Amino acid sequence: MARVILSIVLVLAVIYIVPFVVYGLASVMTGLQPPQGASAAQFLLSVLVSKVGTAVGFVLIFRLARDPLSERWPLYALVWWLMFVFGEIGQTIGPNYTWLEALLGVISETIYFPLSACLTYRLLRPAHGKP
Repeated sequence: MARVILSIVLVLAVIYIVPFVVYGLASVMTGLQPPQGASAAQFLLSVLVSKVGTAVGFVLIFRLARDPLSERWPLYALVWWLMFVFGEIGQTIGPNYTWLEALLGVISETIYFPLSACLTYRLLRPAHGKP
């Protein structure tokens, strides 16, 4: 159980920090502005809550399906990446989300899903074939 919790915390750290680095670099290079209409604290809290849900789901699904996924963590990362890429594209169809923001989301996801899957695999893999 401790490894599951540690994995959730590490995945949360990765998926919370990576987008801030990517969007931060983009804001310096392109002048991208943070969302309007909410305080910085509200924005950061809303992102954190969303990422907590993703981290918990990511780790628990991997844990529950550990045997079939055992050495297939890159495939697991790819499935999550595809799901989120379609989400980014869907958001651009609606209002208040640009293709630049979607591209930055895809770049972030391209970094954090493989990293998260590798961390989760290393923490939750069976030791020498033991469950």
